[in-house]
Amino acid sequence: MRKVFQAELHQIGEELIEISQLVSEAIRKANSAFRGADTELAQEVIAADARIDFLQNDLDERAIDILALQGPVASDLRMIVGALRMSASLERMGDLARHVAQLARLRFPANVIPESIRATFDELADLDVQIADKVTELLETRNLELSNEINAANARVNELHASVFRAVAAEDWAETAPTTVDVTLASRYYERFADHGVSVARKVTYLVTGEWQPSAPLT
Repeated sequence: MRKVFQAELHQIGEELIEISQLVSEAIRKANSAFRGADTELAQEVIAADARIDFLQNDLDERAIDILALQGPVASDLRMIVGALRMSASLERMGDLARHVAQLARLRFPANVIPESIRATFDELADLDVQIADKVTELLETRNLELSNEINAANARVNELHASVFRAVAAEDWAETAPTTVDVTLASRYYERFADHGVSVARKVTYLVTGEWQPSAPLT
């Protein structure tokens, strides 16, 4: 019975990694669609989000069954509850990648971001890809140095996000109202994506060390 239980825990871990890999692919493709006004690629991201949702639901149902049937001890309980919370963050990251792709599709054939701040969004996009890739590696290896790297990347994302709001509030901002809304939303999507990556990293750190690092609520 214990071997079956451990196999079920291992399967949960593998499903978390699979979801994280799909999230990395989603944000990478969403960025390409966003930068190049590529509606075909944007649609791929939008359609693929259903797979992330399915895997999250499957993982959550599996975890709840284990809680109900196996009566896990404290350390295993921590793993299962952590997996439930991490799957929710990963699913939200997938949603945010989808939102980026939807913006690209909405504004086709134009690019969403004006030239004046395109470099900022290029860096935001690259940082989110780095965070997504590091989250996957962290889930695979439990190397907590990766958690520190995710936090550092997130700090830079926060700086860039703040700079976008300063740009749109500046007196020389001359873009239309729809463009201003798009820019604000896109920056928010990238910032939230990074925050959810940090949330996963904190939970992995908790599983490894048993020490909880509090964080602000995520939306």
